[in-house]
This record gives sequence, structure tokens and C-alpha cells, in this order.
Amino acid sequence: MAFRGTFDYTLDAKNRLTVPARFRPQLADGAVLAKGVERCVAIYPPEAYEHQTRGALEGMNPLSRQAQELQRFFSANAHDSELDGAGRLMLPPFLIEHANLERDVVVTGAGDHLEVWDRAAWADYNADLTARMPDIAANLGHAA
Repeated sequence: MAFRGTFDYTLDAKNRLTVPARFRPQLADGAVLAKGVERCVAIYPPEAYEHQTRGALEGMNPLSRQAQELQRFFSANAHDSELDGAGRLMLPPFLIEHANLERDVVVTGAGDHLEVWDRAAWADYNADLTARMPDIAANLGHAA
């Protein structure tokens, strides 16, 4: 099942996020919480995170500075976690800071993972993305 949809949630006093019930089975074997490229927290099933990082590094000289920096970013800015009995994940402080999360958050589907955004930041980002979508779609021409 792909991660799709947008859900409003609230972090509790211990910075725990309740994962939408429909996605809990996909995270039953664990979750990787990571800095998103944007100001969000990405939540991946472990195998999807490994696939993502391998894909980003594929074809790069492993001794190149760029490959080492990417590997360092992926490894140092990720955290292995598990759902608790109530279907929650504890968000580490460094990820909360990265995403500028306050109490009110949005959990968005992103295909192979979930993203956690500050609710106001998501509203701004999504409005901008929606406005740019006609240009993005028009520039996706395929080679004949």
C-alpha cells in the first residue's frame, strides 16, 4: 500500500506522533525517521529507506566527496524507531528542530514514505506547490 493522504495530528507532551491507523501495518517491523530534504520529518519502512539511500548513491564513486557527504547525511540524520502499543512514534529533538515542528502537525503521504510537517508550514508549501503544478506538469514532456 502506498502512503497517500493528508492527516491533521497533534504531538503529545512527550513529542509522540500517532501514526494514522491505516499505515501502522506497514511500519509494524520498524520505522526510520529521517530529516527530509524539505523542512519535514520523513518516516520510512526500513526497507524503503535503504532503497532510497542506495538509489541516491547508485553509480557514484563511493570515495567521492559528494557520495561521502550523502552517505553521512543519510546515516547521521536518521533514527531507527518502533511503534509503541498505541501506534505512536517518538520524534527525536533533532528532527523536531529540523522541521520546526510545533504541537499541530500534518502527516502527509509521499508514496513510499510519510512526511510530518508543521501544520502552518504545510499549508504554505502545499498552496505554493498547487499554484506551480500546471508549470511542473507542462515541463514533464516525454521524449518522442
